[in-house]
Amino acid sequence: MADQGWAMKGELVLSCNCTVFCPCVLSLGSHPPTEGYCQTWAGFRIDAGHFGEVDLSGLNLGLVMEIPGYMSRGNWTAGLFIDKRASVYAVKALTRIFTGKAGGTTSLLSILVGKFLGVEQAPITYETRDRTRIFQIPKIIDGAVTPISGKDRDKDTVISNSEYWIAPEIIVARSDKSKMRAFGRNWNFAGRSAEICKLDWRGP
Repeated sequence: MADQGWAMKGELVLSCNCTVFCPCVLSLGSHPPTEGYCQTWAGFRIDAGHFGEVDLSGLNLGLVMEIPGYMSRGNWTAGLFIDKRASVYAVKALTRIFTGKAGGTTSLLSILVGKFLGVEQAPITYETRDRTRIFQIPKIIDGAVTPISGKDRDKDTVISNSEYWIAPEIIVARSDKSKMRAFGRNWNFAGRSAEICKLDWRGP
């Protein structure tokens, strides 16, 4: 599949093992995670998207990552879950995007990920209930993430105008529930750091 223009818009939620808000967001990888290493899962909801003529709209994704230290030093391990509803063409397209081979926003993954655990298709749901994001892949990920309120209790705490590669605006959040069991891993990050971002990626 040759490289083609691609784009996706929607939302993503991320839950990691940091005890307080992830320092990698603001340090841009020059400060280690709070535990010295990173374990994280992310859920993606694509409201509108395409890879060339392949439609990606309406699909959900899950990404699992392990980073042994400073994010900027690489040697990441990653595994990808793609919506069971995705066509074979969409699976190929999303695999290229999330391995960084399609260029653009995710191109750094082709440099930083040293071990790719593979791709699995599964039923994936991404819901918003009040302010909480519910992300589930049966028997694999069971997550519920809620934004942390600011001084105005009706508004989220937000980091804006950042250079974070995922998004310039990040909603600071906490995991109410965060279990991940896959690829020989068994994680539980309830009560730990989380973030919610608008998904607006493109390439090449």
